Amino acid sequence: MADNKVFPTKGNLLNIQKSLALAQLGYELLDKKRNILIRELMEMVEKAKELRGSIDTTYIEAYSALQMANITHGVVQNIADGMPVENGIVVSYRSVMGCELPKMSLNSENKLKLDYGFLNTDTNVDKAYICFDKVKRMTVLLAEVENSIYRLTNSIRKTQTRANALQNIVIPRYQDIVKYISGSLEEKEREEFSRMKVIKAQKLARKKYKVKSKA
Repeated sequence: MADNKVFPTKGNLLNIQKSLALAQLGYELLDKKRNILIRELMEMVEKAKELRGSIDTTYIEAYSALQMANITHGVVQNIADGMPVENGIVVSYRSVMGCELPKMSLNSENKLKLDYGFLNTDTNVDKAYICFDKVKRMTVLLAEVENSIYRLTNSIRKTQTRANALQNIVIPRYQDIVKYISGSLEEKEREEFSRMKVIKAQKLARKKYKVKSKA
């Protein structure tokens, strides 16, 4: 329904038409943004599925290696207590259509350093250490992907809400106002045209009357 507070003038018509064009452009851009975000989300979801499957297998291998180390070497709690806490996680961000997605990595990404001696350990301990190092790296990657999925989902929801508001509320409202003003102006033009015809007819009639009177 048109806003009755908008006066049907050509100036207002031009302003509303500009606003309508901007709203339609905004909707098109939001629609493109939503499609790009959805495509990115689908890729992340597939990546998360692959990682979850791989990380489950890696955890099984790691705990199996730890169990073997405990069997052959005794409980390795004292070795585990000597392991340094991982604090080398680096987080950066990349922007996808205004949505900031995290990029997580380890400072020691390409380094595998044994933090225990060889005197009281064996290859089973080494295998367990290597397996859990792999688990750590995969966990960081999975955290990156799942956080990206969460952020993308929120961004898609907000974009969808804004697009729906433009498509279902703002654009129809502007279209109604344009229709209302255009109709009002056309009606005024028809009235003015009819009025001019009447005035012209009256002038012609007076002119003919004057000619007859002189005759």
